[in-house]
Amino acid sequence: MTFLLLMLLLVACNGAVQPEDISKINGYWEIEKVILPDGNTKDYKINTTIDYFKIEGEKGFRKKVMPQVDGKYLDAGTSEKVSVSFQDGDAFLYYDSGYAKWKEKIISISDQELVFKNDNNLEYHYKKPVPFTIK
Repeated sequence: MTFLLLMLLLVACNGAVQPEDISKINGYWEIEKVILPDGNTKDYKINTTIDYFKIEGEKGFRKKVMPQVDGKYLDAGTSEKVSVSFQDGDAFLYYDSGYAKWKEKIISISDQELVFKNDNNLEYHYKKPVPFTIK
């Protein structure tokens, strides 16, 4: 009986990304840290650019934007096409910049955190940015 309850708990808590979760990617995301394959972490204290995602259905884009002192964002001029794919219970983002193509596995999505892992085993942790204000 305990084993059955444990199995049900594991299935219920499975953090697998579902198609309905993809819309949570939309919006502005700031890189917080990158976990390297050797386990070391590179922290990002200050970011001059932020990623903006817009995905509808299975297609969209990601572009770099620069936060401004008035709380708005300036387009940095770089953009990639993005497509979403689900394979064997995992969710992936496929990118095409016109110069290169790559993919990232979506590890987790919430309203405040986003985690991707690429083919080089780099794990990217994003958070929602806090708008700049002058006090």
